[in-house]
Amino acid sequence: MPALISGRLSLIPGMRLPHPQDRVFAAPPNPLMAKPLNLIVACAENRVMGRGRELPFHIPEDKAWFHQKTANTVVVLGRICFEIWPRVLLDGRQPIVITSQPELVRADALRRFGADAAQQLRTAASVSEALALAQSLPGEIMICGGERIFKETLPLAQRLYLTLVHTEVPGDVFMPDWRHLPWREAARRESRDASYRYTFLTLEH
Repeated sequence: MPALISGRLSLIPGMRLPHPQDRVFAAPPNPLMAKPLNLIVACAENRVMGRGRELPFHIPEDKAWFHQKTANTVVVLGRICFEIWPRVLLDGRQPIVITSQPELVRADALRRFGADAAQQLRTAASVSEALALAQSLPGEIMICGGERIFKETLPLAQRLYLTLVHTEVPGDVFMPDWRHLPWREAARRESRDASYRYTFLTLEH
């Protein structure tokens, strides 16, 4: 994985440099964003984070970390992420789903969680509308994907909670490249299970 050495990014030998089209660029600070934006994601070294509406790896420690960090927060996410997350309306989460089909999302929430929990659901037609709504709600803001939403919000984020899985896997959903942005590494924890070695990173700027 890339490492911070004397303020410069270095790559592990053999790692592919990102293509320019993969990149997103940091936006200037937005005075309307009173609360910071946090992105949270797990991806492989080749930036794969999904395959066929599922995660490309099963790492119980990372799932527990994800659920811990997103509990009692405002979670901003796309419709597919909402549909495949079994705990999205549990543990005090307030989801804002970015979708052009709000009726389908609400029907899914009612079916899976019941009327009381579904009252915590909000929908938005765009990322900008979702972020404005998130700013008006209590709690931290956690951006949870998918790919298009990460691409739009990565330049605005103040913090990235990244679980980097030290392998390359096939997939069809990719985390936009983050490595060229001016992050400061605030925390790092190495871990592994029987299948994978991975690093929990907190990056800030």
